Amino acid sequence: MTEDNELNSLRRLIRHQLGNPNSLNATKLISNGIVDADKVTRTQFIDNCPFTTKSEIVLDHKKNPPFGSNLTTHLNAYSRLSKTSGTSGESISWLDTSEDWSNMLDAWDVIYNTSQLNTERDVIYFAFSFGPFLGFWTAYEAAVRKGFLTVPGGGLSSDARIQSIIDCSATVLCCTPTYAMRLGEVKSKGSDTNINTIIVAGEPGGSIPSIRARISKLWSGAKVIDHHGMTEVGPVSVQNHIDSFTLSLIPGFHLAEVIGIESGKEVDINEEGELVLTTLKRNHNALLRYKTGDLVKKSTSNINGKEMLGLEGGVLGRIDDMVVVRGVNIYPSAIDSVMGEYEQVTEYRVLVKEERCMKEIEILIDLNSSTEEEPLINDIEENLRSVFSLRIPVKTLKNGELESFEFKANRWITE
Repeated sequence: MTEDNELNSLRRLIRHQLGNPNSLNATKLISNGIVDADKVTRTQFIDNCPFTTKSEIVLDHKKNPPFGSNLTTHLNAYSRLSKTSGTSGESISWLDTSEDWSNMLDAWDVIYNTSQLNTERDVIYFAFSFGPFLGFWTAYEAAVRKGFLTVPGGGLSSDARIQSIIDCSATVLCCTPTYAMRLGEVKSKGSDTNINTIIVAGEPGGSIPSIRARISKLWSGAKVIDHHGMTEVGPVSVQNHIDSFTLSLIPGFHLAEVIGIESGKEVDINEEGELVLTTLKRNHNALLRYKTGDLVKKSTSNINGKEMLGLEGGVLGRIDDMVVVRGVNIYPSAIDSVMGEYEQVTEYRVLVKEERCMKEIEILIDLNSSTEEEPLINDIEENLRSVFSLRIPVKTLKNGELESFEFKANRWITE
């Protein structure tokens, strides 16, 4: 998106918000001197519009139940309701008009094009339950609109999904990284499929080399494409076709910033910070400078010939998920990266405990029945020590004792 197009989209967005003067968004704009959408600049917007936080949105929805104050048209104009997953706080209901929903399907068109899918040869299988979460609903409807044969796998067991994948000759699988591994383990028991591309989202795993390699191996060398988005902001990024471990922001859909955790100011290239997004094509239920809570490393990348903000290594983790253990910052994705190297580990949990007013962690692992326990534990503990310069104890459980996840994994448990 050129700067002129981005500015036009920003002005259009602001115009919509100012038309609802009692909304949370309009209050932010007007109280900070942004009162004329036609004169606003990108710099003025960033310098003067305050951040929006999830806690603000939750409070606004409570004060203006059930959908908050930011709706810019009458309720009957909204045709879609989605909910956030609630993994990092209270779940929020989110409404979209048909226009805004269609814009998010356009973003998925970019994802499918970047993944080099073809309606004449590809059949897309959606291995997830069709609940209230936005992500794969938009993926599914965009695939239908684009003309793909699409197959929903909601409500089926893993064995039944594998059989369905075989029966319909699916070539593309859409699911979370965790479930791609879980389903791949079921497939590996003897089933053969035509899956050659796997589009993953919902967790950082798709941009973690060890996780991606493990998924690809389980699916006979299938290409793994990472993507990330959020119910509140829609589809955000897709794997860069040049650098497979960088996510590129989808052009035209967000005004994006990466800010320092402490400073709140834009960081430089190759520095880490929090991803902040303004939804340029969701005018009827928008977010202005929304602090996503996603930790990213700022880079630049190219998508469809346009230079865009890149997220090196994908989403590195959630800022509020970080645990400080003896002075070392540990993110779940870093533990995922280590544990993903061990095919013998079928599932794991991280217990976060407090001992003598200090945080400590311990890892519980489920092993497949053929694994020699002691040598593996020693190897994992040595690997963790090498990566984090900490001793992190690892203990085993009986095979199958830890529940396997079919959507987003929640492996961290605070005692």
